[in-house]
Amino acid sequence: MTIVRSVLLFGLAALAEIGGAWLVWQGVREHRGLLWVAAGVIALGAYGFVATLQPDANFGRILAAYGGVFVAGSLAWGMVVDKFQPDRWDYIGAALCLVGVAVIMYAPRPA
Repeated sequence: MTIVRSVLLFGLAALAEIGGAWLVWQGVREHRGLLWVAAGVIALGAYGFVATLQPDANFGRILAAYGGVFVAGSLAWGMVVDKFQPDRWDYIGAALCLVGVAVIMYAPRPA
């Protein structure tokens, strides 16, 4: 269950961070206003809290692994929300990042 919990937390963190960054982008670049920016800042703050819930106690490991989740999640967000069409290199890069996440977070380590 620890791996399932960790994966779910990475997903929630990705929604908060990518969604927050998207809201700021919409507020500033698409001129939607300060309420969008404020909502984005709140979501980005929530990302910081969600990351602390990971079962691993090592900040550097969690943040490094989350980097791979962010890459794949950003492409997925772009596909769903902005109708972005990744090419094969985007897919290959995202897959490599997710393999890196698995190695960093879930490889067996001595107790």
